[in-house]
Amino acid sequence: MGAINGKALIERIDKMNTEIWLDGRKIDAPPSTHPAFKGILQAKADLYDLQTNPGMQQKMTYTSPLTGNPVGLSYLQPRTIADLRKRRKMMETWAKATYGMMGRSPDYLNTVMMSLATSARLLANEKNCFPENIQNLYEDARERDLTFTHTFITPQVNRSQIFLEDSNEPISAKVVSKNKDGLIIKGARLLATQGGITDEVLVFGAPKFDKNEAFAFSIASDTPGLKFICRESFSGGESLVDYPLSARYEEMDCILVFDNVLVPWNRVFYYDNLKAANDFLNASSFHHFALHQVLIRQIVKTEFLLGIAESIINTIDVKEYSHIQEKMSEIIVVVETMKALLEKSEHDAGYDQSGFLVPSIIPLQVSSNIYSKNYPRFCEIIQLIGASGLVTLPTEHSFHSAIRNDLLQYMQGASKKAEDRNKIFRLGWDMTMSAFGTRQTQYERFFFGDPVRSATSLYKNYPLHQHVRNVSDFLNLENSDESSL
Repeated sequence: MGAINGKALIERIDKMNTEIWLDGRKIDAPPSTHPAFKGILQAKADLYDLQTNPGMQQKMTYTSPLTGNPVGLSYLQPRTIADLRKRRKMMETWAKATYGMMGRSPDYLNTVMMSLATSARLLANEKNCFPENIQNLYEDARERDLTFTHTFITPQVNRSQIFLEDSNEPISAKVVSKNKDGLIIKGARLLATQGGITDEVLVFGAPKFDKNEAFAFSIASDTPGLKFICRESFSGGESLVDYPLSARYEEMDCILVFDNVLVPWNRVFYYDNLKAANDFLNASSFHHFALHQVLIRQIVKTEFLLGIAESIINTIDVKEYSHIQEKMSEIIVVVETMKALLEKSEHDAGYDQSGFLVPSIIPLQVSSNIYSKNYPRFCEIIQLIGASGLVTLPTEHSFHSAIRNDLLQYMQGASKKAEDRNKIFRLGWDMTMSAFGTRQTQYERFFFGDPVRSATSLYKNYPLHQHVRNVSDFLNLENSDESSL
């Protein structure tokens, strides 16, 4: 089969019998026709059309080593710097098609699946580990162009460090039994973005002490007993003027409920193995490749945000103010820093034990730390520049009503007629102030987990020992500080 187009994607998702709940009601209609999902599914379909466009296919696909069919480039396991750059160009193309607004564009989890396969050998000969299942799923996903959602997070019942779940019925999803067919999972997990509208869901346990949560697997989204409970939809409506971003890119987030779900043995990566559950992702190339894709998308998104801010500035002619220039420079400094870190991650790439070329992790971790702290500030800058203009926003319908002439007179900008001024300001509002926009802020703030833990991880993994030795040599100390070695 190989790379699919958008029509094939939507037909496949619509044919599934996935159990999706929204606002207390089970969704029985095809997802592509439902207001909460039709925008994002069409946006994804447009991405798949790009990879099957004859003029773009060479840029978006490569030849399958198994079948010879063209398959998505995000599945490519890089062995050379040229391979790494090909992946970057492909991911940039998809990111630019969505202006970086789709946090779970298909290439993200394609990349995750690819990275797990490059590192599967780490699980070889380990107790209750099945690295061959990772490799087989990777190849199946590549050849059929499967889409994924994933969950790594347990429900927020009690987040104290010493909490041990003690309930008759599991809260956090765990193995409650096993049989000849597979594992039986019961409980809940968070936070599946685009949950219910993908082929597969990747599930990774996050245990502290409970071996029954020490698992990883992937199952079809329509597996019996699995339900996706959606939050409120943040798609304000279908008008691309009133809701220019949320009408297109609203990515639903879901709670996953496992009601005695059977996970077939051939879909289990590992189970009942605390070491694998706590070490595999960190020892693998997962963070390297996932952060690489994320950084590419975030650069594109920040450039789009920069364009929104400048469009507002031009519309109301505030360019000459020093405080405006200073605010814009804040965004420029960060986006150019991120571009440099992306280049460095590829320039310093190294080979893993399996011979695959892996981006350097330190520049990627630095960028992740920068972005989680600065994205909320970028949104604040747009809010400060737009001021009350981001509040007094007529709807598209208003411009086609009896008050049209009033709006044309009083809503015009210094360089834009009223309707265009309104479009620009509504875009700024949807980016930063609507329910969709504030969810985007929270999403980017916590994209790769707790920012404090991310900073701690960077500190712990940063090679400080040489700097300590330099100080020791300079001071001619008898014993260098070995605590940082």
